[in-house]
Amino acid sequence: MSRSALVIVPTYNERGNLPTLVAGLMLHPNVRLMVVDDQSPDGTGALADELAAQHPGRIQVMHRTGRRGLGRSYIDGITRAIGEPVDVIGQMDADLSHDPAHLPHLIGATADADVVIGSRYVPGGAIVNWPKRRQLLSRFANIYIRTITRLSARDCTSGYRCWRREALAALPLDRFISDGYSFLVEMLFVASRRGCRVAEVPITFVERRVGESKISRGVLLESAITPWRLIGSPESARKAPAESR
Repeated sequence: MSRSALVIVPTYNERGNLPTLVAGLMLHPNVRLMVVDDQSPDGTGALADELAAQHPGRIQVMHRTGRRGLGRSYIDGITRAIGEPVDVIGQMDADLSHDPAHLPHLIGATADADVVIGSRYVPGGAIVNWPKRRQLLSRFANIYIRTITRLSARDCTSGYRCWRREALAALPLDRFISDGYSFLVEMLFVASRRGCRVAEVPITFVERRVGESKISRGVLLESAITPWRLIGSPESARKAPAESR
């Protein structure tokens, strides 16, 4: 894995998961980490500072003070990350559902793609410890999104991704309005409309073992509305090229 990468991990009350995640990421010598903490009341931000001190030059911590939300955290983190001298910028969840062992495969695939998705729904992908109802909801969500937006990626809602830095820098982040997990769909939709090459590699997704899910009714409502908003946006007027490889 010769390509250098900076992985952005938004956190909110992930103190119990962060040390394990950091240990896994630090096994990859060309990988650095940016923790973007949303004022976690459980002390995640302070723990991130301690871990950064243990790995000088490889971990940086952003302590956000503005409005909370996954989308806001990513926009702030990406804005800083695109100024870093790295080849690839990654996105991961902090809850250990995304195994750092898969990261070299995602990074390697950016040799032939602008954005690589760690996918549960391509051959070789899998989900562990999700109840049947949750699996059906996730599959339905992806079918729903793909039907409306015409995205061809099998796993549009996966938060495990790697981007070529220049492709991510070209996205109009200042015009994104999604905040929850639908932010991931908006990123993918805009990237595909702008001609980014999208690839998927299989991952095994594991349900969190520590802490609570951040999915709420508000998040689900935004996720249902976002595809319709996207197809009515100026980006939808762009002629969408064949985006998947």
